Amino acid sequence: MEKRIIGIVLTLLGVAGLILAGVNFLNGGSNTYNVKSITTYGILGLIFFLSGIALIRNTRDKAT
Repeated sequence: MEKRIIGIVLTLLGVAGLILAGVNFLNGGSNTYNVKSITTYGILGLIFFLSGIALIRNTRDKAT
């Protein structure tokens, strides 16, 4: 059960990172700082999201 909770937290952090990257992109990504922040938030958000989903899918609950 603990692994599923960690997976949910990672997934939520990934979604937050992807939303933050999207908001920065829509506010204008012309200067260098904004492009760096968009790519950083986007890559980290994607990694967290995919690892959280994989952790949720691959965790089996044991019947006790």
